[in-house]
Amino acid sequence: MSLLNNHSGIEAEAGCDEAGRGCLAGPVFAAAVILPMDFYHPDINDSKQLNEKQRQALRIIIEQEAISFAVAKMEVDDIDKYNILWTSVRTMHKALDKLAVKPQYIIVDGNKFLPYKKIKHDCIIKGDGLYTSIAAASILAKTYRDDHMIKLHKKWPQYNWEKNKGYPTSEHREAIISYGITIHHRRSFQLLPPDTQLSLFE
Repeated sequence: MSLLNNHSGIEAEAGCDEAGRGCLAGPVFAAAVILPMDFYHPDINDSKQLNEKQRQALRIIIEQEAISFAVAKMEVDDIDKYNILWTSVRTMHKALDKLAVKPQYIIVDGNKFLPYKKIKHDCIIKGDGLYTSIAAASILAKTYRDDHMIKLHKKWPQYNWEKNKGYPTSEHREAIISYGITIHHRRSFQLLPPDTQLSLFE
């Protein structure tokens, strides 16, 4: 099924999404994308439905074809300060700030957002599987975040962030038990199961 190209009927409609919300380590990334009203690509979908090779190929197309796009990130300290939900929203605002074209309408994946500069917005649950601009934003946020985690992996290879990207895999949690935590781990998250007898923050 083809994704819908526009929600509001307004040309400068920005789709927003984030990546990395469920991770134990690393920043949260968000993207905002304004696509032409007549834009179409059959392979664009929610980034979680695509493999890494597909996402990287589509990223190039999105960046070439978008009227405007931007990607932003917020670090672990912000996540621990504001919590992951509101840090994700703030990161979307940062991405919107960076757009070269001011959006006239905003559509956001999920059900939580904060008003941005008095521009009308709609929250759309599972919007990354419904609207092309949100799917495009999910692809950009995911690929930029993956690239960042691969860079961090080079300094902290024992956590294998090159593969797990900071998500709570059993391998990642076993590495936390073996090596402790880094400056990139989210201290406000439950990094290990509650029955694990280990103090990570001493």
